Amino acid sequence: MNALVILIVAIVVLVAGYIFYGGWLARQWGVKPDRPTPAHELEDGKDYVPAPPYVVLGHHFSSIAGAGPINGPIQAAIFGWVPVLLWVLIGGIFFGAMHDFGALFASIRHKGQTLATVIAHNIDDTAKKLFCIFAYLTLILVVAAFASIVASTFAVAPVPLDDAAKAAAAEAANMANMRTAMISVLFIVVAVIYGLVTRGRKIPAAANIVSAIAIIVVVVAIGYNLPVIALDNTTWMFIVGLYILLASVAPVWILLQPRDYLSSYLLYGMIALALVGIIGAGLTGDAASLEIPAFTGFAAAAGESKVAASGFLFPALFITIACGAISGFHSLVASGTTSKQLDREAEAQPIAYGGMLLECLVAVISLCAVAFVFAGYMDGTYASPTQVFAAGLSQMLACVPGLAGVESIAYALLVLAVSVFCLTSLDTATRLGRYMFQELFCPHGMEMSELTGWRAVLTNPWVATIITVVFGVGLGLTGYQLVWPLFGAANQLLAALGLLAVCAWLGNAGRNNKMFYLPMAFMMVVTLCSLALTVWGKIGLIVAGTVDAATVLQLVIGLLLMVFAVILAVKGARTIFGKKRAA
Repeated sequence: MNALVILIVAIVVLVAGYIFYGGWLARQWGVKPDRPTPAHELEDGKDYVPAPPYVVLGHHFSSIAGAGPINGPIQAAIFGWVPVLLWVLIGGIFFGAMHDFGALFASIRHKGQTLATVIAHNIDDTAKKLFCIFAYLTLILVVAAFASIVASTFAVAPVPLDDAAKAAAAEAANMANMRTAMISVLFIVVAVIYGLVTRGRKIPAAANIVSAIAIIVVVVAIGYNLPVIALDNTTWMFIVGLYILLASVAPVWILLQPRDYLSSYLLYGMIALALVGIIGAGLTGDAASLEIPAFTGFAAAAGESKVAASGFLFPALFITIACGAISGFHSLVASGTTSKQLDREAEAQPIAYGGMLLECLVAVISLCAVAFVFAGYMDGTYASPTQVFAAGLSQMLACVPGLAGVESIAYALLVLAVSVFCLTSLDTATRLGRYMFQELFCPHGMEMSELTGWRAVLTNPWVATIITVVFGVGLGLTGYQLVWPLFGAANQLLAALGLLAVCAWLGNAGRNNKMFYLPMAFMMVVTLCSLALTVWGKIGLIVAGTVDAATVLQLVIGLLLMVFAVILAVKGARTIFGKKRAA
């Protein structure tokens, strides 16, 4: 199969999905373009701050993407390109984009509050508390993992002195990390200046966009050529912890909005670079006959399983490819930060539904990248999905006439873009963790400003954020890998609960919610099957005498997640199919 054909088919299908299905959902749900949004009604200069749609899209897309749409499709490629492409397109249009759009729209109609509040209003307070606990624990794991990933892409490691080849490789890796660190730090500094300069000023969109692109070019050029920051991994973990603490408490207009907005153009540039490579290699014939099989079977060959949950296509495919098809983390972003910045209700579809389909495009690009270097991925030449992504696309770019010399710099820029994805998701996840922690201790029907005593202390933004950062960074330093294998199932279970929450609200509001039934049930079955396989496997290890911290933790957490899921599913089903509550 030609990579160009895969790309063209995907773009046509995604555009059609946005126009026809996305537009139909907006009509069914009753989106009102002129209805005031919470960003205007509750504007406080901190969390509720209306922004132009291209700024909000920059924040939303940068936050939801992370490394998910790159890692998932590359890992799942062991099943062949057909299952991956089908799940990305079908899942993206009918599951993920609807999930994100619904979460944003429900939040807008609930004063910009998170899905926890939507659940409290439409199911009950117990369901809200369970959701808060579940979502908070998932976000702590996201903070731990992404902080560790970001620190590792910034850190300088010791150079071995006993092997010249290894020393050269280590020095090259250190230089790449120093460049990535310098560019990222400059992005943060420039973002604060940009936020201060543009605050309250009516700047024409064209001028805003041109200036943002110019800033990015200058920042990348300076950081790439002046890599002067050389720190170890532990030091970077503490610096990242301090950064996300401040970023999560600071008003969104001073850092979150401008940084994500500026970073988004780097990510758009990555997509443009990838498209040039895929189109060019497709036209030259270099990507005309990809070495990846169309379908390899329903189970990965022994020793080749690179996917989550198990080596079986079901449920592994649907757990492994999350952000490129449907991801529960997106509902937290949509209802946590994006809904508080939306200028007009009509922008919900392009930002949430369109933003998810843009992420589907990144997943398709990742599929083309791994397909181009599939043999190298399978034999271990490329150790990580990030390396596969950067290597595949940079090699395709080198196939384009006149671009043979850009492979090395393209590789570095692509790795940088992945790091930016992770950093933007990291500070957003920390802010969302703060929201969830605060809502957990705020009784339903009360405002946080009304709380007293210990509840007032725990819901204080600084206290909630410090606790979240200490837990997240601490776990990142001590070994989040112990429970990371459960993240995929936990994230997809969160997606099922997000679908359930929106479905319950629409039903109570008298709107058509039947389009949620199948995706909601499917995601619940997928995640419960994945968790059941994990639990069964851990029980087998314990029976066989393998008792270690990772096995016991995964068993206990897996069982708890299953119990939480069943309780929330039963409560949600009673609301959706039983007596309607007042919306």
